Amino acid sequence: MTFTMTFTLHPKSCPLAAIRSLILQKKPNIRNMSSTTGGPRPASMVVLHRALAPAFETFCQANRGPLPLLGRGEPGKWAWPALGAVSGTRMDRPQFRKYEFGACTGSLTSLEEYSEQLKDMVTFFLGCSASLEGAWEKAGLPRRDPPGHGHVGAYKTTVPCTTVAGFCCPLVVTMRPVPKDKLERLVQASCSLMGEQGQPVHIGDPELLGIQDLSRPDYGDPVPCQPGEVPVFWPSQLTSLEAVSGYQTPLAFTSAPGSMVMTDLKDLEAPAGCLTPEGIPEVHPISQDPLHYSITSASAVQKIRELETVIAVDPGNRGIGHLLRKDELLRASLSLSHAHAVLITTGFPTHFNHEPPEETDGPPGAIALAAFLQALDKGVSVIVDRRALSLFQKLVEEAVEQGVLKTPFPILTYQGGSAEAAQAFLCDERDPKSPRFDHLVAIERAGRAADGNYYNARKMNIKHLVDPIDDLFLVAQKIPGILSTGVGDGGNELGMGKVKEAVKNHIRNGDVIACDVEADFAVIAGVSNWGGYALACALYVLNSCEVHGRYLRKAARPSHAPGEQRWTEALPSVAKEEKMLSILVQHRVRSGVSGNVGMEVDGLPFHSTHAQMIQKLLDVTTGCQ
Repeated sequence: MTFTMTFTLHPKSCPLAAIRSLILQKKPNIRNMSSTTGGPRPASMVVLHRALAPAFETFCQANRGPLPLLGRGEPGKWAWPALGAVSGTRMDRPQFRKYEFGACTGSLTSLEEYSEQLKDMVTFFLGCSASLEGAWEKAGLPRRDPPGHGHVGAYKTTVPCTTVAGFCCPLVVTMRPVPKDKLERLVQASCSLMGEQGQPVHIGDPELLGIQDLSRPDYGDPVPCQPGEVPVFWPSQLTSLEAVSGYQTPLAFTSAPGSMVMTDLKDLEAPAGCLTPEGIPEVHPISQDPLHYSITSASAVQKIRELETVIAVDPGNRGIGHLLRKDELLRASLSLSHAHAVLITTGFPTHFNHEPPEETDGPPGAIALAAFLQALDKGVSVIVDRRALSLFQKLVEEAVEQGVLKTPFPILTYQGGSAEAAQAFLCDERDPKSPRFDHLVAIERAGRAADGNYYNARKMNIKHLVDPIDDLFLVAQKIPGILSTGVGDGGNELGMGKVKEAVKNHIRNGDVIACDVEADFAVIAGVSNWGGYALACALYVLNSCEVHGRYLRKAARPSHAPGEQRWTEALPSVAKEEKMLSILVQHRVRSGVSGNVGMEVDGLPFHSTHAQMIQKLLDVTTGCQ
């Protein structure tokens, strides 16, 4: 594979022999550029044997975030980018690192003594994170440099880069503290200046990247976070040093950390307003403990807000408009998009005089969400009341048989009854630092009221039919790294404690039935199934968004991961939800409001109401009009 790029030489550029000498001479035109803004673009160099060049080039292209390839030379030829004159360069500082079989065996100011070996070697030029400094000026923010004029610290992470032909290494990142209220402004400025290389890979707690101590960078000097600032991490070209070290080639050279050449490849600032909504990044908080922000595009945010509006209709005139909180669907779906293992619960035994006492609202939404999470390759489990275990096993088995689900998922029960038992259920070896799940979701699940009982909408106590799954949500609030979402349509569902005051003031019987157990996110819908469908649709929107996808991948994997067709097939559809409701009806599960056994949910007919809602959600999700 050959990478080609045209380099425009400046009129006063050095002749070919002089350009060649820039590497070989003892006073090369190389300097610490970590404080440079504007002008020619800084680049770092990697020099490898010609036999490794194709693999390293592919490795860079597979990991474009940390390794943006600007160009490469040819063996024995020195037709490189023009290097502009730089004044005030310190020549007593090592400019290169020498690697032998993976070990750094020397720091050099010149490669003159290796001129013969260089004839069989290829030089790669990589864009540098020093280009970020212009974003601070564009955003109108004062830049903070490390004490002592060192270069900004960089950290090895536990995030693996894509492996190519023996090149494998962890992602290396740089960190800049950013005032909390200026996060989005700076991110938009850096993306405007540098494109995808300007997008952060993480905002928030460094331990989520495997970084234990920000005061001890692996390269360079730390910039301490002040009160009111948030650590923001960008991919670093120093990832290339880890790649060279990991390959263990007999001989290689790299730029020393903080040392760069200045090429005539200028940073091309995009004209004002040229970023389309598909590319404009927005920053949204999703967790306080650990601190975590996510990024997605303005157009994705707009679609998810449309989904939230669509499901907020109130066909039962219950007054749910008073419960709505803006962007709960957005934050819940962003959190789920980052999750690895999700536990879903459903089941509201409102028909306590019938067998089964469940209603048709809840299970379809839960299974639709589970299906999409499976398509995203996330771990999914469902937890239900023990008395309903057999019913849900049959529902899932038949859903797989009829194509509603691709594969079955584990169905669990919990009857613990204490905080210790809940923690043991949620965490490996009862250790809160090792949670089994990082997100809990309740969709139309009976929620515990303030008096410890569980009530249906008519104030009937159904506690004898409900297992204490609420305890899992309560304990999860105290375990860093586990977030929760509640989906409800009346205020008595698990998770609706977040809006309990509004439930008490505006929902019929709210003073008695209001759920007292909070979730981090409360998704309100006219019918709870619709909330489950909307979460699946929002996840499709996010994972189809290149801005969000790049953030999820930490810019360390190819930009177009396989699976988009699977995602489309996993979306809820009118046909699949009709099958799912038919399965429930065959098992004598009744409609929540009317108590009828038939093709309805909450007293609303499937074909004239729910089918139309599903289609509206799909139209917003896939862009159909």
